[in-house]
Amino acid sequence: MPSRSEERVVTPALLREWALPDPQGSKEARGTVLVVGGARCTPGAVLLAGVAALRAGAGRLQLAVAAESAVPLSIAVPEAKVVGLTSDGDTPDEVLRLAEDADVIALGPGLDDIDHTTRLMKAVLGAAGPETAVVLDAYALGALSKDPGLLRQPRAVLTPNLAEAGHLLGRAPGDDLAAAARELAERHRAVVSLYGHIADPGGGAWREESGDAGLGTSGSGDVRAGIVAGLLGRGADPAQAACWAAYVHAMSGRRLAPGYGRTGFLARELVDEVAATIATV
Repeated sequence: MPSRSEERVVTPALLREWALPDPQGSKEARGTVLVVGGARCTPGAVLLAGVAALRAGAGRLQLAVAAESAVPLSIAVPEAKVVGLTSDGDTPDEVLRLAEDADVIALGPGLDDIDHTTRLMKAVLGAAGPETAVVLDAYALGALSKDPGLLRQPRAVLTPNLAEAGHLLGRAPGDDLAAAARELAERHRAVVSLYGHIADPGGGAWREESGDAGLGTSGSGDVRAGIVAGLLGRGADPAQAACWAAYVHAMSGRRLAPGYGRTGFLARELVDEVAATIATV
């Protein structure tokens, strides 16, 4: 397992050498991102992830949320197509059609029932093609811990917090988060971004050191997952998207700190810094 000393530190210089694909052409060329999540009481998680994906450069945005939230969310995010999810466990055909055509699917933000999440993952990822990029966050990671076979797409990024990493590992991740990220990357054959430590199944390992305490705020993880999805949409490979997203997420918080203090900013304010942070690398 790689130690901290074996990880490459994510710096602006490293990212400039690993430049993101240059946006060209129409919105379709920058990818269609579908965010699936948003239980009845938490539709805002999908809003945060979806708008973050657009700020990171995605061309088109589609959101699937609890049916009662679909119309209000479509007004809050007029840039997106918004469809409703049923509460009976069946995934609507319209959502499956969107999954089939999406370039990127981010699944999990705002879900709050593990059985419902598992059914959604089976249906949505089953409808998606093998080349579709996938970002799994929040309850989707809990479902994956119970059934690793849910994830079939090789272009995947997992974005667990420490508790979710524990579920995936079957034990506490411990102090060596680099080793925990690497173990998860090998186990699930996916890129893992864990608390600033990024690992890919091929042995690559990176560490982002700019994050501060203010990132530990409600909705912050949804923003990070959305940034990853947006970067995948514009053509980044999974490890590149995870490293860039970790840096952009952390530096967006640092940009806000002079005005709000280290812990006073909100996740929605992180979203507004994403595009400018990318542009200044």
